[in-house]
Amino acid sequence: MSCGALAAFALPPYDLSPVLFLSFPGLVWLIDGAIEPGRGSRLAKLRTGFALGWLFGFGYFLSGLWWIGTAFLVEAERFALLMPFAVLAMPAGLALFTGLGVAVAALFWSERFRRVLLLAACLTLSDWLRGQVLTGFPWNAFGYGVSGSLVLSQAASLIGVFGLTLMTVAIASAPALLVDVRPLGDRLKAVLSAACMLLAVAAFGTVRLWPTAPAATDLDIRIVQPSIDQRDKWRPELREEIFQTFLDMSEAPLGGAARVGQQRLVIWPESAVPFLLTQEAGALFRIGQVLGASTELVTGAIRAEPGANGPDYYNSVYLIGGDGTVNGIYDKVRLVPFGEYVPFKPLLEKLGLTNLAGPLEGFEAGYQPRVLTTSESFSFLPMICYEAIFPGVPGGVSGTPAFLLNVTNDAWFGRSPGPYQHFAQARMRSIETGLPLIRAANTGISAIVDARGTVVEKLGIFEAGLIDGRLPQRLGNTLYGIFGDAPVLVFSIIIVVFAGIRQYNRDSRVN
Repeated sequence: MSCGALAAFALPPYDLSPVLFLSFPGLVWLIDGAIEPGRGSRLAKLRTGFALGWLFGFGYFLSGLWWIGTAFLVEAERFALLMPFAVLAMPAGLALFTGLGVAVAALFWSERFRRVLLLAACLTLSDWLRGQVLTGFPWNAFGYGVSGSLVLSQAASLIGVFGLTLMTVAIASAPALLVDVRPLGDRLKAVLSAACMLLAVAAFGTVRLWPTAPAATDLDIRIVQPSIDQRDKWRPELREEIFQTFLDMSEAPLGGAARVGQQRLVIWPESAVPFLLTQEAGALFRIGQVLGASTELVTGAIRAEPGANGPDYYNSVYLIGGDGTVNGIYDKVRLVPFGEYVPFKPLLEKLGLTNLAGPLEGFEAGYQPRVLTTSESFSFLPMICYEAIFPGVPGGVSGTPAFLLNVTNDAWFGRSPGPYQHFAQARMRSIETGLPLIRAANTGISAIVDARGTVVEKLGIFEAGLIDGRLPQRLGNTLYGIFGDAPVLVFSIIIVVFAGIRQYNRDSRVN
């Protein structure tokens, strides 16, 4: 478990990637000590591998996700008693996938050098599976262990974050081979191969970042970060003050790289205003007065539609024209379990697990991802909150947007590692797709990120302010953007199948 806990320090905000060269060799040595190739039943190997993998995963997720408990303290009188359950239950559940990956690796474990690549392939497949089951939760995939290095992260443009998992685990596990019983020359060759792979990845990243930064487009951007405390957000007596804060910040004097009279897009964060925007008398009119003819607004807002049992609520993004007209709406498709809806609600409500997202009783999911387009034909793909942690561009999106838009509210998690991890994962989407990212967060981190993941401008945690900048141009299609996760998944499956065949042939000779 300590090896897994140590690995979490490779994640933001610590970004101590070298710890992976201790944690993953430790996992390899644990498996080496518990599994004796050619002996023991398959079931025993699976059990042993699962136990080791689960302990490693539990330590990793507990160390990397403890901050989730801070959300339960926002309304402590209602939810504080549930905090220990969430802090322990989530890592325990996510560790099941790590346990499954290590169990498969243990089943085909050998004394050969290839066991390191087998472990990397199995953990890659388990990371991917974790992003698919139920609504999916690929938060802190092992590939994010190199997210602190923009140079190494450029490989995501070729192989995505799950490819980074394969690469990271394989390279970081290689030092374990130095203590094998094989001749020193063979051991050094294996470790040298991993070092050469690391150098090749670094060289690719350096070359990709070497040209001048992508040019800017003709669209100016203003990001509004009001830094409103989550405890105040839904207080009825503050709703007018909060709304006026957004209006005042939106029409504040221009700064930074802003140009007078230029087409401009103002961005407000997720569920910015604490009321139903289209049902509040005069709200859109007041927005139109602030915007003017050459400015449009994108804002997160709660939306209501009549339903069979009362209103159905959606976590939405509105595109509002300069005259206050709603020109486009996107409803969030991937909802946060327990934050925006309660899975297995009838059962879990009996245990006291209810919605944590605000005064509503949960949200309905949108139909599918969609691209919105401004009046000047700048198209963008909205991603609300944790939708930005899912790799690549979701299926069903036609055409290539000009940029990615992530609106979020991480105020629930204070100054914990959560907002830093969330931002790093959103930034990885730019590298994967070759698209710039515009991010508006209530309490930070808000930023303009170019198509290679370089942060052009940003506002830090709990820093109230504005970002005035220009939208960077997108790059051409990346290799990952064309092929997605398929090549890495196929390669990983081939490694596992090959290991299984070798194990079967060896067992056949023994018998």
